[in-house]
Amino acid sequence: MHSLPNHIQLQDKRVLLRPYQPSDLESLPALVFDEDIWRFMPNRISNQQELQAWAQTVEQGFAHGTRYTFMIVDRATGRLAGSTSYGNISLPDRRLEIGWTWLSRGYRGTGLNRHCKFLLLSYAFEQLKMERVELKTDVLNLRSRRAMQKIGATEEGVLRSHTQMHDGRRRDTIYYSILLPEWQAIKQRVFNNLAAQDA
Repeated sequence: MHSLPNHIQLQDKRVLLRPYQPSDLESLPALVFDEDIWRFMPNRISNQQELQAWAQTVEQGFAHGTRYTFMIVDRATGRLAGSTSYGNISLPDRRLEIGWTWLSRGYRGTGLNRHCKFLLLSYAFEQLKMERVELKTDVLNLRSRRAMQKIGATEEGVLRSHTQMHDGRRRDTIYYSILLPEWQAIKQRVFNNLAAQDA
């Protein structure tokens, strides 16, 4: 495989992950102009100019094969709930990163993100045949760190003064990973109820 498929769509009974499309821009201001989303992110979206810059980055990622951005859709309502991505894609090394994830206010803490991670991990390991999936976050983002631990990811270490943040702070970034030989045990232990729902 030399590149990811052009159109990846993943879903279970709760959530649909579909590729970003330019028409999504109309719906995004109501979701993304929220400071809480961007507290631990290197960049933020607080106005139309920053939203356009984000969209350009997303489209460049598709074009260069370095990032594949999904929109998260709540299947119960059909509404956009957020976004998540495959990024830092290295097919020769059989690795990629899951991240750049944000959820609008009404969907945080609802379990929707767990469904997203299950779909993304399943596809990465079972269809794309990745050997390694990486995740990272701000070392100060304790909620995200707990979530990564809960899905069975192994903490690998902290890269100090790793990323320049939009507020001027230098971020220490903590890395986690899941490896292909670990996936089936994690799937059964952590995601068994989700897999059973869609069996």
